[in-house]
Order: sequence, then structure tokens, then C-alpha cells
Amino acid sequence: MATPLTHDDPAALGPFRLVARLGSGGMGTVYVARSAGGATVALKTMHPGIAADPTARTRFRLEIDAARVIGGRFGAEVVDADPVAETPWLATEYVLGPPLDEAVERGGPLPERALRALGAALCGALGALHRSDVAHRDLKPSNILVTAYGPKVIDFGIARAIGDDHLTRTGSAVGTPAFMSPEQAGGQEHGAAGDVFALAGVLVHAARGTGPFGGGQAADLLYRVRYGEPDLGGVPDALVPVLAQCLSKDPALRPTVDQLAAQLHDGRGEFADQLPETLLAEIGRRAAEVWQIVPQRMPAPLAEPVPGPQSGAPRAAGISRRALLTGGGAAALAAAGGGAWWRSRKEDSTGQGAKGPVQTRNLDPVWELGQNFGDTWGSGIGTPVAVAGEIRVAMGAVTYVVNPKNGLRKDDFLADGTPWQVVVSQGTEYRLDIARETAAKIPPAGISVWDLDQDYIRNTKAYLRGTNFETPGNQLLGVFGTVAYVAVGAGPPTKQAYGFRRNQVFTLRAVDVKSGEELWSRPLPERPDESRPLHFASATVTGGSLVTLQETRPGTVHVVVRSTRTGQVVWEQPYGDTDEDARAALRAPLAVGDGRIYLGGPRLRALRLTDGKQDWATPSGQAYGPPAFRSGAVYSVAEDAGLKALDAASGKAGWTELSTDDGSPSLGWAPVLGDRWAYYRNGVHVYAVDLRTHRVVRTFKTTATAFYADRQDDLVLGMGASALSAYPLK
Repeated sequence: MATPLTHDDPAALGPFRLVARLGSGGMGTVYVARSAGGATVALKTMHPGIAADPTARTRFRLEIDAARVIGGRFGAEVVDADPVAETPWLATEYVLGPPLDEAVERGGPLPERALRALGAALCGALGALHRSDVAHRDLKPSNILVTAYGPKVIDFGIARAIGDDHLTRTGSAVGTPAFMSPEQAGGQEHGAAGDVFALAGVLVHAARGTGPFGGGQAADLLYRVRYGEPDLGGVPDALVPVLAQCLSKDPALRPTVDQLAAQLHDGRGEFADQLPETLLAEIGRRAAEVWQIVPQRMPAPLAEPVPGPQSGAPRAAGISRRALLTGGGAAALAAAGGGAWWRSRKEDSTGQGAKGPVQTRNLDPVWELGQNFGDTWGSGIGTPVAVAGEIRVAMGAVTYVVNPKNGLRKDDFLADGTPWQVVVSQGTEYRLDIARETAAKIPPAGISVWDLDQDYIRNTKAYLRGTNFETPGNQLLGVFGTVAYVAVGAGPPTKQAYGFRRNQVFTLRAVDVKSGEELWSRPLPERPDESRPLHFASATVTGGSLVTLQETRPGTVHVVVRSTRTGQVVWEQPYGDTDEDARAALRAPLAVGDGRIYLGGPRLRALRLTDGKQDWATPSGQAYGPPAFRSGAVYSVAEDAGLKALDAASGKAGWTELSTDDGSPSLGWAPVLGDRWAYYRNGVHVYAVDLRTHRVVRTFKTTATAFYADRQDDLVLGMGASALSAYPLK
């Protein structure tokens, strides 16, 4: 995503005028730039301090050479470069397509046909390098841009000639641990066979959202790469033996890229025809986006304030390098624990602003809408969803439409939909609805979408045949990519407005909302008459796994993980305490990341996604609320302590909120994570904790018990039985 130029960025480099920043990392900065003739390019530079190092300049020259070797067909074509300039730079074509990791994160895992086409095309790219005796040495999802004409490999910063080790110290491992070859992880020579190993890891990631050796600390990853067996769960069955051979620890046992390409694809058909529609739409969006970039430049910062005796000067938030995508025209930029540095200077965590102290405690919400959002059918209060510049809360026959700027209700609309039957995915609102265009005597349930162009709800092709739309326990768990996961019933409806009946038969199904194809159906346990809790408290999809908290029998909740491909249960474990107080916490968003599921309760614990085995747990004696996960860390509210951060891989304590308030931390919901602050309920307030200083910097009055991030409007939405409220998301 492009951002304005800073005040000290150059106006031009070589013949190119700089337009915007794409990202900045430890080595340099990538810009959007335009030539005198109007051509748009991605222009990469080196930081001045690094450019002073002769070895770094040599690497930059080799990067340019490798980019020229792979050419425009398989990489970003080199337009111009000057490796000997005072600020070395490289200009390449602006590639119109997302990085593979973002494509999978946004649209879900790729289907088998797309995996095969992608793999074969990447074999062609690597083959071009290998025929020139060059190994890439850092092939990973963020270094692959997906276009309608095929993938393009970028970032040749550590590529070098096969057999040439003069730029690498003996015994040192250079690259990205999750996608290194075993020989590279051991500091040995990484040649063509090493790139094949990395390519297999990339395809595993594309197939399920995680690599073959999971995540975690670099040392743990390096050990698993060298000595552990790859995890190929969630990979299409036909591809498992192919990729397993590529992931052999012995380079001699791996196929060449030509041999691998022959096993993956026959070479017929257009690449775009193999891609899912969601990915093609994202490619089209990015193609249009480049022409909408308006040149902007940030003003020079004001002079630093002099720190007072009780506080330090505000510290600039550092920028961490998630992925610096050279030549491809896209860079993912992650702020290290906070917002932009110029914003933090306006007001520091002590509450000292440019005009003196500002009120930071007992603040009113941004707005509050009083309304009856009481518990519905024993399944919790309403759930707000942000879509198309509105906030909507489905409450049965009526959906409330709220203006996010002021909290005023707009024109509500009549539409069947309960909180557990409406979700938003990739900006589209989906509803479990009546399948209107069927001749069935009992109308089945179907999946509908809110058509923004026509401003009405319409059915998709996804009809859930053999179901009864009027069964109240029908539940839409979520839509991930193009696949909807639903719990649907058959049999007579419940006479009352709530409760199951023993003679109703429920199934869990996966259905493609684009084609209407039902991918699988699995039976769900029988429910006794008038029992109320839904089959599923919460659910999410990660890689090839559907992760759920499921009531397997009345009063008993299990963590159940299923294969998204077949619906078969991979494993299940008891959740633990599920009394009425704990039940509300079950509805919080699930925390999943780095190959683990993180759960609160009497202890905070991490279960492996692959087999449900416990990786770690905190000591007994201190209860935790449901956690949230981000970038290798787990955040949870601890009893009598407030917000805590722990290392996701080991469970070791990172930091605990620094607060002098007595308070009563609520364990009933997961914290909401912004870029600068984390939010949770404490007593009758929402606490905002600065993620850098670990101090409570704001408290807001609240009646809410559940909180959601509305990132399109920069709000935290709080839901209570009697009000919907909003707080600034920072």
C-alpha cells in the first residue's frame, strides 16, 4: 500500500520522479516512481549507511544481475539501474498483482489446480536462474507476486552464483528460516536443489496458509528444517508424495525443477484460468489502484519537545521489515508496536499534548446508541459488522443500520437474519437466508449476499438442499475465500422462537458460494428438546483446518479441528470450564497463529494445530480471558493483573500492563489489538493500553461486554445488552 513521501525523500533518482513510498526496511526503501513519459516503475534504493559498505554494494549489483537474468517473463523486468550512484537504485516494472502470502491471507488457500499451475510456473522461473548457475536462496511467499499471466519472482538480495561463497561466512545461515533448505539452515552451500526445497515449502503455504515446518522462533525453525519431518496436512492428497520428495533432507533425492514441473502440470491452458475468482479480483483491484496514487509529501516534523523531569521524550516508533518487495511494486509494512512517529509526537503516553495536559480518564465513548440488544436465544447479544461504510446489527427480522461517524441509526431494513447468521468476508456481507428459487415444499436455507450495486439481498448459487430454513438453530460459521461453513437443520421447526427439538437432524456443511457446489456434509450430535446453545460458539479457518469450539453434548464444549477439504475431525479436546460466565467468553474470536490454538480459562494454554497436543500452559493459580494473537505474541487479560503479553512459541511472559489502578479486569472477552493500543474491559471502563510503554493511556466509560475492531472506520465497537458504543481504534 502506497504512503506519502517523507519530507527528506529525494524528489527524483536518475530519470524517475518519486511519487510515493511502498515500504522501507533495514536495507533500503522502495518507491512508486514515474518516468518522463508517464511509465510507472517500482524503484528500490539502499540506505546511505549501508551503501557505504563495499560488500553491500556488491550484493546490490549481484541482485540487479540476477533480476536481469530471470527477465520480465518470470520476474520484474529491469528498466534501469545505477549501482554506483551515491544512493544506488534499481528500477523495475510495477508488477500488477499481490504477494502470494497476502493473496492466501485475503482469499484463503489455493485449490489444487492453481497450486499445480503456480508450481510449474515457478519451476520455469527457477530454471532460468539455474541455467545461469544462479540460486535464489530466499524463495518465500512474500517474494512471489501473482499476476494474471503467471507468478513473478522478486528480491534477489541474497541470490548468488552456485558454488560462490565469498559473500557468506562459513557456518552462517542467511535467508528466511521458515523456507530455508536444511543445508542452508546449517550454513552450508545452497544450490539449485535448495531452491526446490524452498519451492515445496511455498506450495505448502499456498495450500493451507502455513509452511511445512510451522512458525515460531528462528532457532526452533532452523532445528525443525534440519531435523524435523515436514507437516503436509491440508495439502491435496495427489500433491503430498510430490512435495514430500522435494522436502527430502538429502539434496540428491530432490527432483530438478524440470522434473518437478512435469509432475505438477502439463503446460496447457492459461494461467489465469486456474486461479480462483477472489484472487483474480484482487489482481484487478491492484491494477486499478496504481493509477489512483496521488503524489504527496509529509511536512518536516516540529522540533522535539524538551522532556520534563518525570517523563522521557516521546520515542519514535520503529519500522520493522515484514517484507521488502523489490521490483514488484508492493511492500508490506508493519509498524513496530505503534503508529507513525509524527502522530506520536502530538501526544505522548503521559497525556501531555501540544497545548498541555489532556483528559485521559473516564472519557465518554465516541458515540453510543441505546437499543435493546439483549441476549438472543441464549446465543449472546447482537454482533456488529462493518460493511460498505455502515455498521449493521442483525436482530431477527430487522437489521439496524448505524452511521459510524455519529452512531445515528439510518434507515433500518427488514431482512431475516440473527447475529449467528450474518458474517462479513472481504467486504461482502453474507447471510444464511431462505433459498427462494426452489420448488421444494419446505424451503431450504441458502447463502445470500448484500448486493451493493442494486442495494438488495440476493441468493447466491449455494442452496443447502434437504434443510429447513425455519429451523432457528441454523448457523453460518463463516465464509473463507469462496467457501461457506454452515450448521443447518432438517425436520420440523421449533414452535417457540428458541430451542432445538430432538427430531431435528443437523449437519455441518461446506459449500462454495460461487459455484453452489456442496463440498462435504458431516452429521452433528442430536440435541435434546428446547436446549438453546448453538452447536458452535466460535469458528475460524486457518490453512487447511476448520477450528471450532463445539458443544458436543449439552454443557460440554470441545475444541474440534476438522479438515477443510473433507470435514473429517482431525482431533478434538475438551475445552474446560463452560459455566454460564465462561460461556460468553467462548463467543470471542478464536486466537490461532504460528500453528497453534491459544485458549484462556484457569490457565492460558497453546494446543498444536496438527494434533491437539499441548505445547505450553501457564502455571495454575491465575485465570485468563480468551486471548488474541499477533506476530508471534499472545495477548490476554489475566485475573488481578490486567493485560499480559506472552511469547506464542514458548508461553514465556513478555510484559504485564503497568497500571496503578485497582480495577477489576474482565476475563469475558478477548482484547482488541490496534496498531498502538490494545483494548479490554476493566470494571465499568474500557482500558486502552499502549503497546510500547505498557501503560494505561485512556479509560472510557462502557456498558459493553463484547468488543470488535472496525478497522474501516478506525473504531472499537462495544456491544452490550442495552447499547452499541464506539471508541477510537489507534
